[in-house]
Amino acid sequence: MQHEVYDYIIVGGGTAGCPLAATLSKKYKVLLLERGGSPYGNRNISYLENFHICLADESPNSPSQGFISTDGVINARAKVLGGGTCINAGFYSRANQRFVQDAGWDEELVNQSYPWIEERIVYWPKIAPWQAALRDGLLEAGVSPYNGYTYDHLFGTKVGGTIFDEAGYRHTAADLLAAGNPNNLRVLLHASVDKIIIKTGKGYEKPSAIGVQFKDENGEQQQALLSQKRGSEIIVSSGAIGSPQLLLISGIGPRSELKKHNISIVVRNEHVGKGMSDNPLSSVFIPTKNPPKQSLIETVGITDGGVFIEASSGFSQTEDSIHCHHGIMSAEIGQLSTIPPKQRSLEAVHKYIHNKNNLPKEVFHGGFILSKIDGPLSNGNLVLVDTDANSNPNITFNYFKHPQDLRRCVYGIKTVEKIMHTNSFSNFTPSGARYSMENLLNMSVAANINLIPKHTNDSTSLEQFCRDTVVTIWHYHGGCHVGKVVDQQYKVIGTSGLRVIDGSTLFRSPGTNPQATVMMMGRYMGVKILRERLGREAGV
Repeated sequence: MQHEVYDYIIVGGGTAGCPLAATLSKKYKVLLLERGGSPYGNRNISYLENFHICLADESPNSPSQGFISTDGVINARAKVLGGGTCINAGFYSRANQRFVQDAGWDEELVNQSYPWIEERIVYWPKIAPWQAALRDGLLEAGVSPYNGYTYDHLFGTKVGGTIFDEAGYRHTAADLLAAGNPNNLRVLLHASVDKIIIKTGKGYEKPSAIGVQFKDENGEQQQALLSQKRGSEIIVSSGAIGSPQLLLISGIGPRSELKKHNISIVVRNEHVGKGMSDNPLSSVFIPTKNPPKQSLIETVGITDGGVFIEASSGFSQTEDSIHCHHGIMSAEIGQLSTIPPKQRSLEAVHKYIHNKNNLPKEVFHGGFILSKIDGPLSNGNLVLVDTDANSNPNITFNYFKHPQDLRRCVYGIKTVEKIMHTNSFSNFTPSGARYSMENLLNMSVAANINLIPKHTNDSTSLEQFCRDTVVTIWHYHGGCHVGKVVDQQYKVIGTSGLRVIDGSTLFRSPGTNPQATVMMMGRYMGVKILRERLGREAGV
């Protein structure tokens, strides 16, 4: 490593980092550093049936790293080449046109970048019975028109794309690396970046990123350096948690936060780690007479009330899946709400792993209808716990702090109630059973897994139900917002040679599910950077 230099060093081989690295390697020498391992050969990642256990895996080599926000909601971040595309539910849907315009993106290039992703790793689902019931139920409940199979974000009901192929095999952002130039692209796994090396003082107009310091798979300290050619850059693509965290550890952030951890201030910026948002998800459990076929998200209702309605059903596991310790993420741990907020920690939760008695026996004998809030408008922040880049920082999302988010949640639950009472779902429920909404909400509260204390009126107050049963759908974003931490070109304000390109720059989650747009963003920015640099070098 000491003798090689690179035109681009990308920190984070995730949803944005992989397409970005592949694109830049077409013309320049690129080093991609990923703190996790390879997704290939890991059956928990590769097969749809193992989705739940992959996300729940807490073993040391897991592709998923669990954390609990200070709000008491159990969450996860990716730790694998391919990032969130390796541990998500696979749904693929583009952002709407307004989102693209608000981002200031070149629409023509956006419309070239999405298909670049789609032709490589996106498929149409063979729609599962539960998903077909949701489609028909949405239309019966008035979420119309039916827009058929489409990637586009359109009001009404549609079937979207998926990164699972017909055999249920997952394709990820890591696959996009095959589109790069193998002579120019070097990928290091288990390479955990501790710090961006930033030079200041004599000879530097402003603080300049020149390389990174990282630990290799043996825990040995290494350095990787940029070439001294004009235009060489460090690009941080470590996600909405990892990117603001790495900037802070490297001395870019609020003065008080850096001083608290004895970090030398390189650039004072009060906005790093601020504006963290996570789209609240509420789910209503519907018992079925027979175990439904497993399905992840394939159908979505895009309502005019600021919520998206989706669904999942069933639970299974391939016989050859990798057995792992599910810890706090297991659906078998029961209701954990007895832990007071101040005592919520991963350690405290481990004591409850064997408590399986509070879940209704039907919990794996049915399906969920999900209501996700668009936006959202509520936000919080991220602060360091220590200066270890592999630690989880303290993250607060402030779910439902903005009253509009709560109103939207209530609207979503009322929409779910309409869907549940349509003819489409009557085929699934036990004969003659017409569950009241109160019964279903009670069952959903019991099946819900977060660390938020429950209330006796959860089934009668929809507002209380929303607050008490909020969970994540893993679409958190923010922490390095455009105009506050990075400029319109995603260059870190007050520095040179440093950009952030990933979901941490977004003010809201794009479309119904963000992976399509975050992958597109990696390709889009790769093409933009190439065009600008090649044009400059050609003297255009």
